[in-house]
Amino acid sequence: MSNSELPVYATLDCKQVSTHVLQVCMNRPEVGNALNTQMAVDMLDLWTRLTDVPGEIRCVVLTGAGSKIFCAGGDLKERNGMTPQAWQHQHEIFERSYWALIDLPLPVIGAVNGHAFGGGLEIALSCDFLYASQDARFAFPEVTLGIMPGMGGTQNLPRALGERRAKELTLTGRPFSAAQASEWGLINQLAASDQVLSLALETAQKIASNAPLSVKQIKKSIRYGGQMELRTAYRFEVEAYKHLVDTDDRREGVAAFNEKRPAVFKGR
Repeated sequence: MSNSELPVYATLDCKQVSTHVLQVCMNRPEVGNALNTQMAVDMLDLWTRLTDVPGEIRCVVLTGAGSKIFCAGGDLKERNGMTPQAWQHQHEIFERSYWALIDLPLPVIGAVNGHAFGGGLEIALSCDFLYASQDARFAFPEVTLGIMPGMGGTQNLPRALGERRAKELTLTGRPFSAAQASEWGLINQLAASDQVLSLALETAQKIASNAPLSVKQIKKSIRYGGQMELRTAYRFEVEAYKHLVDTDDRREGVAAFNEKRPAVFKGR
């Protein structure tokens, strides 16, 4: 997929910033990049396309428009007055878009440029890892609205922070700071708000320069292996490893090492 092949979305700004790196920006700054039905439809389409035909794209950076808010969560103005049936229908679209992001074979780095609340925090948790603004704040306020996290929040947060911390945060709805998120292991690195995106893009470029088949197998092994008992996970890892032995990229990597030159990987 290249810039010329990228669809134009109503709520997403997509830009191929280098041969192998795609920058995706949630683009509803007037409402804090709140997640509405159209954004979920757009995300589902994009993640599905990248899964099906990624083209030259090897890594994705996901961020939000503006300098203060990554994503404010679900668009409650759109939801105001919704019938239960309409709410359930919308949520089904939300669920499909989140699963498509989580299942994406390409690595996704979250560049959390500002606050991430509710569904916005769930989007961040669906990324492979996060860089965040030191001024960002996070929260799962759903319990104060008569609902609960419903796009992986009660599953991904305890896996990132531990069960006891996750219970405290989701049952109280209390916000927490970027410094706390970093201390607890939710954030890989903090930066000034105007440096978060460049930091994420730099890391994305490094990942994209590595063997793409290896990157995909590593992501798959960590994700699925983490859901297995240890010996089964070891077996899963070995099977993923074996898929890489008879590849052009493996031969290129070894040859480049011995010839003392940078490897040129083709994803084959």
